[in-house]
Amino acid sequence: MKQYLITGYDHTDTEALERRMGVRELHLERVRKLKQSGNHILGGAILNDQGMMIGSMMVMQFETEEALNEWLEHEVYITAKVWDRVDIRPFRVAEL
Repeated sequence: MKQYLITGYDHTDTEALERRMGVRELHLERVRKLKQSGNHILGGAILNDQGMMIGSMMVMQFETEEALNEWLEHEVYITAKVWDRVDIRPFRVAEL
């Protein structure tokens, strides 16, 4: 499977955190399913100096780029306008 480092940067408007919190449980529920299927390797929230969530980082793997794009089309942090922009890079987890 192809691995990807996915970094989502949250919008910075005054309602951004409220939007994030409003869909967070759905996001986590879907990520748990991706973990069970082997697509999600690791991830978490990016925090600012005050400990507030301002983005997300995920290491994911998919059989095809089309499967990655399908996930992106339905990722609630994108559809609910939590993430302002998303950076996707090819990635390889070190075998230690």
